[in-house]
Amino acid sequence: MKVILFGATGMVGQGVLRECLLDASVECVLAIGRSPTGQKHAKLREIVHDNFLDYSAIESELAGYDACFFCLGVSSVGMDAERYRHLTYDITLAAAKTLVRLNPGMVFTYVTGRSTDSTEQGPLMWARVKGKTENDLLKLPFKAAYMFRPAGIQPLHGVRSKTAWVQAIYVVAAPLLSYLARTAPKFMTTSERLGRAMIKVARDGYPKPVLESEDINLL
Repeated sequence: MKVILFGATGMVGQGVLRECLLDASVECVLAIGRSPTGQKHAKLREIVHDNFLDYSAIESELAGYDACFFCLGVSSVGMDAERYRHLTYDITLAAAKTLVRLNPGMVFTYVTGRSTDSTEQGPLMWARVKGKTENDLLKLPFKAAYMFRPAGIQPLHGVRSKTAWVQAIYVVAAPLLSYLARTAPKFMTTSERLGRAMIKVARDGYPKPVLESEDINLL
């Protein structure tokens, strides 16, 4: 399986990249981002690209892939609706529409979040935007598309948040997060489980397109 990965320097993307590099069924990984990951591996190739609305300059390098793991995401805290929609919906759909044209047999996997609003009518702005993003991804003619909705994620194996205060919380709360990951699969998963579940779904499929934390942990 040949994989394209967006967001490899973020916390979720770091975990997914680690599992891809370890998994024998993943032949190669193309990481696309604004900055390099700093990692070196025989299976990893990187493209530094800063316009996530236009891929015309690199289209020739995006064909021939079996799966895309889209792990880009931002917090809605302190952000107005228009900006959040741009960073969440516009950027995701621009990548997906390019990839489905170049790779119609691709499986597209999008990391969203628990409580995403599929009706697009609820009171929470971020949940409506995420819901529309999910809905419109599922309309594209990919071989299959899966929406991953983790609740809490415990970073493992050196995976770190790029936000210092968030990383500090993860360090302090590590024992609690480990306990919840073992006992509360509805509310907590790990970066390792998330990455492994995304690979398995891309390779083997899943009975439903939207996966909550319980599904991720089951896989």
